[in-house]
Amino acid sequence: MKADERAMNADNRIIVALDVSSQEDAIALLDKLPDVSFWKVGLELFVSSGPGILEILKQREKRIFLDLKFHDIPNTVAGACRAAAKYNVDLLTIHSTCGKDALKAAQLALTEGAAAVDKPSPKLIAITLLTSLNSRQLAFELKIPLELPEYALHMALLAKETGLAGAVCSPQEVEQLRMSCGDDFLLVCPGVRPKWADGGDQKRSMTPKAAVKAGADYLVMGRPITAAPDPVAAFARICEELG
Repeated sequence: MKADERAMNADNRIIVALDVSSQEDAIALLDKLPDVSFWKVGLELFVSSGPGILEILKQREKRIFLDLKFHDIPNTVAGACRAAAKYNVDLLTIHSTCGKDALKAAQLALTEGAAAVDKPSPKLIAITLLTSLNSRQLAFELKIPLELPEYALHMALLAKETGLAGAVCSPQEVEQLRMSCGDDFLLVCPGVRPKWADGGDQKRSMTPKAAVKAGADYLVMGRPITAAPDPVAAFARICEELG
């Protein structure tokens, strides 16, 4: 998505996280927020309810970000991507730390899997570094000698070099990644928090408007909307702030 397209689609770039534990709770959120066009299905919901929620979203003509964060050896992630291709989702995630061989295998398997079922191939995007981690944790817990922005950039470039469509990064790194990876590289940002919302467990957050200005294509938000006293009003307020 080019910069001018990002500017024109400001109201449609919010991906709302269905971070709930059951299909029933997910449907309740879908009913409550009919204007949301793009939803994220993560590990908790997918493990608890299976792929049925994806079919429900498709029936409602919603776009789907299947955020399963694959992380394994090349053969295993390839098999997982080949199986996921049949779900016909829009975005699918894998960790850059799988390494080049696994990233290449995953991308190839996803393309082949989609062709086998005659469906469009989901865009495979790589996790650079979880937004719950900060610089100190990167250095002292994970023992990574690079500075956090440099590490996130390296992970994004690894994804770009292996043919992936984009990367997931915190909004604090998105400006550097946009400059280095180009306008055609998709950048999806969790860790986005309006000033009026609780930061929760996000360590590297930014406001929605600032993240978009920095170059984010899509903003992933859950609790600021879904846990708000009035989710409809919260979603509308964020859309207004972006507009």
